[in-house]
Amino acid sequence: MLQEGDRLSNFKLLNQDEEIVKVPSNDLLIIYFYPKADTPGCTKESCEFQTNLKKFNNLKTQIVGISKDSVAKQKKFAQKFNLKFNLLSDESTDICEKFGVWVEKSMYGKKYYGIERSTFVIGKNKKILKAWRKVKVNNHVDEVMSFIKSF
Repeated sequence: MLQEGDRLSNFKLLNQDEEIVKVPSNDLLIIYFYPKADTPGCTKESCEFQTNLKKFNNLKTQIVGISKDSVAKQKKFAQKFNLKFNLLSDESTDICEKFGVWVEKSMYGKKYYGIERSTFVIGKNKKILKAWRKVKVNNHVDEVMSFIKSF
């Protein structure tokens, strides 16, 4: 499981437009993992990143969202909410497992595996500068913005 201070090796995933996206980039990078496209919490989080996209861009910071959803589902989600950053599809969960966000969950006593909402800030040197795990959506994007501004 990747931790703060670890270096991230390059990986590639398809985005919502079926383009291969190489991660990380040469800019500061926010990677946020979300459980499922077009659900209330994931929509709120993604829309808040979109609302602040220009501010992040001004800070030379890219945003990438990753979930297990198919490319088609990512595309529908991006179009529905006018999301202008890459949403990557990790249907195999290889990248989710690498980051340690593919975890056992429980709902109504039933156990299953899913993505634990998490956010990582990756530096230009590919080092993980900050990791938030078990993210609560309210005020999270503001917290990420504060971290980027203080860096």
